[in-house]
Amino acid sequence: MPVNLGLDFQQLSGTLIAIISILSAIGIAVWIALTIWTFRDMKARSRDTFGQILAALVVAVLSIPGFLVYLILRPRETLAEQYERALEEEALLQEIENRQVCPGCGHATKDNWRICPYCHTKLKKECTNCGELLDLPWKICPYCEIPQMEESRPARHQRPQPYVPSFDDIGGESL
Repeated sequence: MPVNLGLDFQQLSGTLIAIISILSAIGIAVWIALTIWTFRDMKARSRDTFGQILAALVVAVLSIPGFLVYLILRPRETLAEQYERALEEEALLQEIENRQVCPGCGHATKDNWRICPYCHTKLKKECTNCGELLDLPWKICPYCEIPQMEESRPARHQRPQPYVPSFDDIGGESL
C-alpha cells in the first residue's frame, strides 16, 4: 500500500494563519506595552509634558528601535531620586554649617567648651549674671537679658620710658 507523504495544504495554511495571528497579537501587545511604559517612565523622570508625549510617540511610531533610542536619551534619575539627592546634599550642608570649629586652629569644638584645648583660643565667655556660656561677640545675655560688660583687655605693651635721673636721685638736696 502506498504511503501518503503529501501535505495537506489546507490544514497547513490554517495553522500558519493561526500562528501568524497569535504572533501579531503578541507583537501588538508588546508595542502598546512599550509605548505605555515609555510614557510612564518619562513621567517619572521629567515634569515636561511635551517631552513625555514626544517620547511615547517616538516609541509608538518606531517601535523597538524607538524604544532603544528612548533608553539611550532618557534622563538618568527619576524625580524621586533627584529629590532624595537634594535632601541628602542639604543635610550634608547643614551638618557642615552646624559643625563648630576653633577660629584659631580649625579643630572641631563643642558647644560647652570655653577655650580650645589645642591652641587655647577663647571660644566662649560666661554671663556676668547667670553664668551661662555666651558667644564672644554677644553684648547681651539671651538667657537673663542682662547687658554684658566688655572684659578689660590688657593694655597694649608700652615702651618703657627712658630713665632720667632727678636731682633727688643723685643725692642732692632741694632748696
